[in-house]
Amino acid sequence: MDRIGPDFSRAVEIIAEKKGRVIVTGIGKSGLVGRKIVATLTSTGTPAIFLHPVEGLHGDLGIVTREDVILAISNSGETNELNILISNVRDIGLPLIAFTGNINSTLAKSSDVVIDVSVSREACPFGLAPTSSTTATLAMGDALAVALVDHMNFTEKDFYKFHPGGHLGQRLMARVKDVMIGGDDIPVVPLGTSAVEAIEKMDKKNLGFIFITDMEQHLLGIITDGDLRRHVRKGTSINEQLVDDLMTKKPKTIDPDTSLAQTIEIMQKDEITALAIIDSHRHLEGYVHLHDILGRGGTIKISMP
Repeated sequence: MDRIGPDFSRAVEIIAEKKGRVIVTGIGKSGLVGRKIVATLTSTGTPAIFLHPVEGLHGDLGIVTREDVILAISNSGETNELNILISNVRDIGLPLIAFTGNINSTLAKSSDVVIDVSVSREACPFGLAPTSSTTATLAMGDALAVALVDHMNFTEKDFYKFHPGGHLGQRLMARVKDVMIGGDDIPVVPLGTSAVEAIEKMDKKNLGFIFITDMEQHLLGIITDGDLRRHVRKGTSINEQLVDDLMTKKPKTIDPDTSLAQTIEIMQKDEITALAIIDSHRHLEGYVHLHDILGRGGTIKISMP
């Protein structure tokens, strides 16, 4: 995204350097977007509050301190009430960051940092109702919050402190062992099994992979649908092979006490959807699939002790 440049980096630095809060302000649809940006900032460790421009001009400006940062949102940059508020804020000496679709506007000229959130046209049939512009602004606000998470080393544990309830809280609190599949449901065959037999078992489990272990249940390898396709493309005769010849050795594994949030991050990084779960002696205890973390119907299903 070409809007994420030096000005964006400077905005992150200004907020991180200040000890106060991000005071987000805007009117109309920009105000609604601003409230959502406040919610995202506060939930990811950046203190923020919303200040309505009109209320600010009638006493609420008293909440602003010299340690705060103002984030003003206006697509046109010419919203009268907002610009009057901004002129008063500038007298206090606060740094001002603007999200605007008009970099030559009054708001932009009054700001220390200007983030361009302009769009070619609105998505509504008449090109008038704030649609594309509000989406662009919201996306930039999310980008700012995420950048601040990284800049200020906000951790998973910190995130959980602000989300002790609901599905996000459950996901962060739960561990792999709370959702893992084990016992007879594990797709597994012993070393020395024919490839045909292993494929038949893969089909029955309908998971797209199968683990290979020794007689003591130590994990030795994995075969996936992708592995089979690659061998077929190479001209390998699957009917004559053992799993020993086809498996990928030392597959990616995870500890049963790993959090589900960390597990999802690992899966996304490695572009995989399932992980073997092993103990300290590499005994196969089970597996975890992305669908079982997120819930196959879109709802997280966690069995808590």
